[in-house]
Amino acid sequence: MKAKWKYLNRLRRHLRLDPATEGDVLRELRTHLEDKSQELVEAGFSKEEATEVAACSLGPPHVIARQIYEVYSQGSWRQALFAALPHFMIALLFTLHWWQNAIWISAILLVAIIVAIYGWQHGKPAWLFPWLGYCLIPVIAAGILLIYLPSKWTGFAALAYAPLALFFLFTLTTQAVKRDWLFASLMLLPIPVVIGWILALKVETGLPRYEQLYDAAPWIALSFAVLAVTVATFIRVRQRWIKTGALLTPEILILFIAALVSQNPTNIGGWLVLIALSLLLIISPILLERNMKYSRKLTAHR
Repeated sequence: MKAKWKYLNRLRRHLRLDPATEGDVLRELRTHLEDKSQELVEAGFSKEEATEVAACSLGPPHVIARQIYEVYSQGSWRQALFAALPHFMIALLFTLHWWQNAIWISAILLVAIIVAIYGWQHGKPAWLFPWLGYCLIPVIAAGILLIYLPSKWTGFAALAYAPLALFFLFTLTTQAVKRDWLFASLMLLPIPVVIGWILALKVETGLPRYEQLYDAAPWIALSFAVLAVTVATFIRVRQRWIKTGALLTPEILILFIAALVSQNPTNIGGWLVLIALSLLLIISPILLERNMKYSRKLTAHR
């Protein structure tokens, strides 16, 4: 019996499914192991030997976990569209020039917060994480706006802002990584795009002017439409390597578009640094996940 639970626990560590699906899969595998063990006992094996042989017959836990993931990781078209919806909403905001109206911006943000809270309390489904990403945007925007405060206030505001912002970002990212590091990357996806467009439209001093936003609005809308297609693709494909590529490739394309539209397009080095930092942000959850696993192993061996 010990071998059965050891096998299932190792398998659970490699599974990256939502809690409900994971529970169903583990129950099905436990039943299969019990049935196989019973057959082996009837064939003359001891209970412990039968359990070990039954577990070995399934194959290595990480291989089985990958196969199970590819079976269950593909979301429905309905889930894909709902996951892409917040990006479509932002694209529509700029297509119809509703960004000029604070009511529309506030309404979209409020909807994102409500949907994120609902999804968080209902098992963290895959469609939740794009909505969570937009809950982070006000935090990032507030940090950028600190630049435009009077110099005597900037230092005090930064001291108050930085710890709270980092705590909020780290807490959400850590919780998302516990579900799957790819979902944490999916959550962080719009942040480099927002920062890229703010930098692209920034003049020498102050915020972007109305004329700049109006002229760039179609390109900004296209950027978020690309993000929407990216998210839908992510939800629909099965293989993890394709999901990873679906996150990284469009991000580079969007930042190149922002660089071309930029008021200072000759600053190639700065844009290459931004692209590199953006890719680092998107892949940082896997580093966080590995660190969390290493910490758990150290704790378990103490």
